[in-house]
Amino acid sequence: MNHPPTGTPDSAPLDAIPWHQQFRRSQIVKFLEAVQDLIAISLCLGLFGVMVLQLKRTFSSLLSTSEFHEVTADILFILILVELFRLLIIYLQEQRVSIGVAVEIAIVSVLREVIVRGVLETDWQQILAVCLFLMTMALLMVVRVWLPPTFAGVDPEAQVSARMRLHHE
Repeated sequence: MNHPPTGTPDSAPLDAIPWHQQFRRSQIVKFLEAVQDLIAISLCLGLFGVMVLQLKRTFSSLLSTSEFHEVTADILFILILVELFRLLIIYLQEQRVSIGVAVEIAIVSVLREVIVRGVLETDWQQILAVCLFLMTMALLMVVRVWLPPTFAGVDPEAQVSARMRLHHE
């Protein structure tokens, strides 16, 4: 039988190996990913509760008032919450943040603020900033279509991780 010579790290008793070297990186990464998924799941549950409460508030405001701005703002807020929920679901399924959904959330959020405040009551500088922001978001949506699909069969991060694992083993 071939045993490693005494004094090498392979032959050292488990107590002699520092605690931080007793763990494998893959185990640590799996644990951290599980914790991250748990955080995302708890965010989903909390967001779902907020959506239910907001929906109840919206229905009660529909029955009690006929304020167009308030009802529209409530409906747009619910749509923003739904899109955030969808973003979290995509994250849990694919372990990535969807650029398209994030841009859509940003656009709807800005439009909601414009509707709540009212275009006529907003300074022209803010309207100009909103227009520039919306044009930038629209440009991001267009550019996103032309970008090569990162996650459709080719995952550069996975390739780098595989190379790193081979290098360390």
